[in-house]
Amino acid sequence: MSDYDRNVAARGFGAARAIAIDAGLRAYMIRVYNYMAAGVALTGVVAWITYNAAVVTDAAGRITSLTPFGQAIFSGPLAIVLFLGTLGLVFFMSFRINTLQPGTALMLFLVYAGLLGLMLSSVFLAYTGASITRTFFISAASFGALSLYGYTTQRDLSPIGSFLTMGLFGLILAMLVNMFLKSTGLDFAISAIGVLIFAGLTAWDTQRIKEMYSINDDGTVAGRKAVMGALALYLDFINLFLFLLRFLGDRR
Repeated sequence: MSDYDRNVAARGFGAARAIAIDAGLRAYMIRVYNYMAAGVALTGVVAWITYNAAVVTDAAGRITSLTPFGQAIFSGPLAIVLFLGTLGLVFFMSFRINTLQPGTALMLFLVYAGLLGLMLSSVFLAYTGASITRTFFISAASFGALSLYGYTTQRDLSPIGSFLTMGLFGLILAMLVNMFLKSTGLDFAISAIGVLIFAGLTAWDTQRIKEMYSINDDGTVAGRKAVMGALALYLDFINLFLFLLRFLGDRR
């Protein structure tokens, strides 16, 4: 009888631990998604405000010229400084995340999202506002479905993730080459491959972020993981949106 009682207790303890892990994982993933959504929202707001401060429009809403601020943002040395600054900030966060406090890491992530909003305000110059809005919602729906797949699938996506990471480097190289070639065929291929790569990375990153969770993490470690997870998903979403925009966006 005593053995039976111990077995029941063990089973009860295991069930309680599983429930605790489940609740902790949900809270952790919600935190990741909330941080990511805050970053995307900040990028969008900054991009829209920057665009409105950078252009002069006529009564019909057509762009007639750029303000001095717009010329500096879109074509001056400041554009290069912004690009290098955002790139440096991502590398700094990646290499120093284990020494940063969660609050500092979150602040740096939001600074990065704001700076990227300054850079991405140029999409309003190239595409109509209606097509940008439409593509955003298509990207959000696609991202949600892909992330849900990555969270729920029992399949190990690590081999796919490694392949996609190598493909990403190839994509960057192709984009650099096409800056000089200006080939429309290569540009179309880059856009299609970019959508596929970041669709796959969304699912893989979600699974990877989920597997990063540990019930034994203290608040500091869990906070750092949440920020880095949000950064990874944020970059997946932004790039998925930009590559889809090349297909679905209506140019001005």
